[in-house]
Amino acid sequence: MKEFWKRFSCNKGAVFGVVILGLVIVLSAAAPFVFPKSPWAMVQRPFIPPFTMDGFWLGTDPMGRDLAAGIAHGARVSLLVGLVSTAVSLLIGIPIGAAAGYFGGWVDDILMRFTEFFQSAPSFTLAVVLVAIFQPSIASIVIAIALVSWPPVARLLRGEVMSLKSREFVEAAVLSGQGHWTIIWRQILPNTLSPIIVLASMMVAAAILIESSLSFLGLGDRNVMSWGYIIGAGRTVIRQAWWVSFFPGAAILFTALALNLIGEGLNDALNPRLHRRGK
Repeated sequence: MKEFWKRFSCNKGAVFGVVILGLVIVLSAAAPFVFPKSPWAMVQRPFIPPFTMDGFWLGTDPMGRDLAAGIAHGARVSLLVGLVSTAVSLLIGIPIGAAAGYFGGWVDDILMRFTEFFQSAPSFTLAVVLVAIFQPSIASIVIAIALVSWPPVARLLRGEVMSLKSREFVEAAVLSGQGHWTIIWRQILPNTLSPIIVLASMMVAAAILIESSLSFLGLGDRNVMSWGYIIGAGRTVIRQAWWVSFFPGAAILFTALALNLIGEGLNDALNPRLHRRGK
């Protein structure tokens, strides 16, 4: 573990990403205490510029709502959707990819054709259709993002399992009489954690971007504030009040960037071959 943190900390971009993500997490956790009023409440006159009035650090939007409160509460929604949808994607993709890679043959053919079915349409287009069918809500957004995000997990795990199932420790487990799923769970999957962790960090960033895009298009949950909704609400007045779209856009940019930088740092730290090559 100490060696892992040493390799991870050598990547300055990854450390920067951890700092940024930590700030976003703190902001989302502190939102109910720093901004106890509803982010939907109209608390001042519209179009107050940022840093010009005490108590309204980032100004107000066209409805007179506190922009800082909206961004703080929106951070909770973005992180929640990103983490939960990624977890659901892993729960779907890992068993399918593991079974396809381990059993091969007709099992592999059926599972990969099923995976390709979900990849036959652009992921964002499919997410829009699914949310529109299920009615916009946090639950439907999470389900839609999970359903369009699991195929890369299945394909990655299939390749990893195919490369591991012929190793000596797997053959020894077979000779000892262990069942197929026991071998997959206890012998193979622990050796695939590194690429899964790296991919998961990237998937959280992608999920945040998809949720923001859906909210921007008016397909978000209207009961919760989100960064995409704020940008969409400010797009018609962007020349008059640039800050309404700029600050939530910057929040999305830095959060997604932080997660991608963390993913690169994890890849460097968890892949010993890359570490040796760097030496």
